[in-house]
Amino acid sequence: QVQLMESGGGSVEAGGSLRLSCAVTTSSTYGLDVAWFRQAPGKGREAVAVIYPDIQTPSYSDSVKGRFTISQDSAKETVYLQMDNLKPEDTAMYYCAGGYFGMTWVDPQEYPDWGQGTQVTVSA
Repeated sequence: QVQLMESGGGSVEAGGSLRLSCAVTTSSTYGLDVAWFRQAPGKGREAVAVIYPDIQTPSYSDSVKGRFTISQDSAKETVYLQMDNLKPEDTAMYYCAGGYFGMTWVDPQEYPDWGQGTQVTVSA
């Protein structure tokens, strides 16, 4: 089981930046995937980025590639999502999710553990 807690959301103008943090508590990082998802009002949950703490290989959705960067601290206790050049369409509730040995990182069903979410609002 993984416990996750997000922070760092807020409101910015288009072109601005925000950094989200996800505090990760788990007994083992072996096989752990930590991903960021987002959900805009009236839409489904969309995968944004994933990192594998033991091997640190990230993946990104096409909608954020080149603008967002996922990373972790050296203790593997915090996963960050640096969001640059934000656009109004990035407005959503952002969630941190954790799971083990996932096969399809974009599938929210592969993550049994979720944080409570943090709101990001980007104005034009």
